[in-house]
Amino acid sequence: MKRSHDRTVFLYTLLSGLPALALALVLLYRQPFTTETRLTLALLLAGLWLGFAAAARGRVVRSLQTISNLLSALREGDYSIRGRGARSDDALGEVMLELNSLAKVFQDQRLGALEATALLHAVMAEIDVAVFTFDHESRLRLANRAGERLVAQPLERILGRTAEELGLAPALEGPAEVVDAAFPGGTGRWGARRGTFRQEGRPHRLLVLSDLSKTLRAEERHAWQRLIRVLSHELNNSLAPIKSVAGSLERLLDRQPRPADWEDDVKRGLSIVGGRAEALARFLQAYSVLARLPQPRLATVEVGPTVRRVAALETRVPVSVAPGPDVSIQADADQLEQLLINLVRNAADAVRETGGRVTLGWKAARGELALTVDDEGPGLPDASNLFVPFFTTKPHGSGIGLVLCRQIAEAHGGTVRLEARPGGLGARATVTLPR
Repeated sequence: MKRSHDRTVFLYTLLSGLPALALALVLLYRQPFTTETRLTLALLLAGLWLGFAAAARGRVVRSLQTISNLLSALREGDYSIRGRGARSDDALGEVMLELNSLAKVFQDQRLGALEATALLHAVMAEIDVAVFTFDHESRLRLANRAGERLVAQPLERILGRTAEELGLAPALEGPAEVVDAAFPGGTGRWGARRGTFRQEGRPHRLLVLSDLSKTLRAEERHAWQRLIRVLSHELNNSLAPIKSVAGSLERLLDRQPRPADWEDDVKRGLSIVGGRAEALARFLQAYSVLARLPQPRLATVEVGPTVRRVAALETRVPVSVAPGPDVSIQADADQLEQLLINLVRNAADAVRETGGRVTLGWKAARGELALTVDDEGPGLPDASNLFVPFFTTKPHGSGIGLVLCRQIAEAHGGTVRLEARPGGLGARATVTLPR
């Protein structure tokens, strides 16, 4: 049988003193002492031998028990216990010093984790979005106050229930980021964010639901306000001269006798009224283009031929095409061409003032396609108003070209950006589309 560590230490201590004890007993019995004296001295030597061996064993055992207690406390999460005799000039003291340092590190980490957890719980409790965590069996493990309000039940009653039972399965399993759903605590459109994490080696899922109804209603209200302002402005611009001309014609017809050229005045007045009516009709038609832009029908579009075809359509100014890679994207060919035509037309209008050139180019990198339209015109006006509907700096412009370009790009998941052309005069329009 294997001996324990303390018995082994005790045995080795006895063995280390055994030769000295044997020699002492031999020398003792060779001396001219009485039997009683020899027996007394022999017992004294044996007692000292056993006593010192037991003391050495006890020292080792107590040190190991102290270390064991310290490790047990660390395992149980009690980081307040410290070992005595921790110093750097002793082997056992160095062990105690390292154990005390380890306990201090664990204590600091535990305090930091508790503070971070408390902060996380406070933030989760106060944020106005519903947060749920589910285990690998789709059973609820955690929810914040907003989540409790959404399902209209306290946390202790919903813990352990499945997402199907709570009515959260469509939001948890569905791929859509915007979910139309009715919950006990609210009905409307919800933004769904999903994530995964592991706890105790098992996968868990995170579901965050934010109410989009208030935001959408606010944006809808702002959109209506902007629409009303634009329509009111354009209608007033058209109705004011119509009202003025109509009043003048009414006074002209009421005059007796009428002037000799009254028919010419009536014709000019009616012409003004007709012109303003046509302008108002064009405005409403232009607005209907923005409001009724169809969804893009995606198909494979070769970028190079499309760019060269658009460049050939502009004949008022020189338009050059910078060479680019042979790439294709999934897009609506008609809408993409209309986007590029609008940008090239704007660039051509700009360079007609300076006699410059227009250059088209494209680059592909990191899963994106960047189409650029450079002009050598006078540069950009106030960039903050460029994408405002019906804002224009041209005498006969409609103010919808850039807005239509942005709508087409965003419908394809891309963006349109206008900026000063690097390294010279003019402007650059950049259309970024996913490949």
